[in-house]
Amino acid sequence: MRLLALSDIHSNLTALDEVLRDAGSWDMALCLGDIVGYGPDPGECISRVRMHGFRCIAGNHDAAVVSGETWGFNPYAAAAVHINRRLLSLDAIRWLERLPKSLSLEVEGVRIALYHGSPRDPLNEYIFPHDAYIYADRLLEMAGADLLLLGHTHVPYLIEVDDRRLANPGSVGQPRDGDPRASYMLIEVEEGEVSIHHRRVEYDIDEVAERMRQLGLPEFLASRLYYGY
Repeated sequence: MRLLALSDIHSNLTALDEVLRDAGSWDMALCLGDIVGYGPDPGECISRVRMHGFRCIAGNHDAAVVSGETWGFNPYAAAAVHINRRLLSLDAIRWLERLPKSLSLEVEGVRIALYHGSPRDPLNEYIFPHDAYIYADRLLEMAGADLLLLGHTHVPYLIEVDDRRLANPGSVGQPRDGDPRASYMLIEVEEGEVSIHHRRVEYDIDEVAERMRQLGLPEFLASRLYYGY
């Protein structure tokens, strides 16, 4: 089985389409939340993951776009939530509302768990690489998984604990590890063995940033795309 794993698309259709082209073929596609928020194409990104049959969970921006509540969001993120909400159809909002906060599945004998934040707080906890190294064993036990996939931080990592793995594919639409290229992972599972490949792909940032400005999204959100922070 070949799995495509990605997270934090954040309404960046241009980046998502480049990832899909770069990834080639897969047997199952997984999205770890935050399909919307920040970027200019929330409806198109939802349509794309639905069209490709992604198994999706909710992120904190997805939940905020559904509810319209932005408590705890910085002013830039809050402004983007409200603009994204206005851009979406009622059907798209209802689809986001039905997304689960976590997902567990078994592939070729490998137990896989998906959370946007963490097993302790599915929507909001940030597990950055330093914390992931310290708590990997505990998080894997909490999830009951051989492979635990997290999003939310926009920072990719892969940690091995014996024969188990904790991984974050980084962000498709707004990387924050100093590399502006879209980030994702391809996972190969065969008879209980797991192989994970982290990949990056360039996309047209100029085009995305210009459309963000045209929609009135905060300039800070457009400018940071160039620097990957």
